[in-house]
Amino acid sequence: MQWTLVVPVKPLARAKSRLSDTADDGVRPHLALAFAQDTVAAALACPAVADVAVVTEDARAGRELAALGAGIVPDEPRKGLNAALAHAAAVVRSSRPGRPVATLNADLPALRPAELARVLEAAAQFPRAFLADAAAIGTTLLAAAPGQALRPAFGPDSRARHHASGAVELRLAAVDSVRQDVDTGDDLRAALALGVGPRTAAAAARLPGRDPVPGQ
Repeated sequence: MQWTLVVPVKPLARAKSRLSDTADDGVRPHLALAFAQDTVAAALACPAVADVAVVTEDARAGRELAALGAGIVPDEPRKGLNAALAHAAAVVRSSRPGRPVATLNADLPALRPAELARVLEAAAQFPRAFLADAAAIGTTLLAAAPGQALRPAFGPDSRARHHASGAVELRLAAVDSVRQDVDTGDDLRAALALGVGPRTAAAAARLPGRDPVPGQ
């Protein structure tokens, strides 16, 4: 079974405000874009993924992620994350009604294609399923089988919200790269310890106290 993934990307100028203790206003947009690029590249390399649709209103992010092979869906509702995800899911399903759809966070710079494949294989056993983040509070992936509404409920305590919506929580070991999203400096350090993609490594090397990436 192959999946369509929907990846939401916030306007870069407003992204990753909680990283202010680690990166200043001039650096955070570059980090946010690097996270999304490494996430999308890893997702496209996953054998269980047929295609990736990025939903965004940010022109630069759209150009850069399209260059990697992602499709771009404009955030026409402009009513927040859940509305954007529901809209993008409807758009991709209009041309691919028989394919399962999953949303994947754009801030998974350590994402490993093999781990993502394991998560999607497990999700395929249920009408709707989700994976909690490393903090066990949020959600990094929400999946829906063909014919099932995605019903995203991201936001504060989204793990509990997705539970309450009837989605099954996937309890898998050894998929840390799919759980480790990056909102804070501690999150970034955890992702770097797992091993991030090349764009995030290059962007992080420019942060104070980080060693430069060879060749940068």
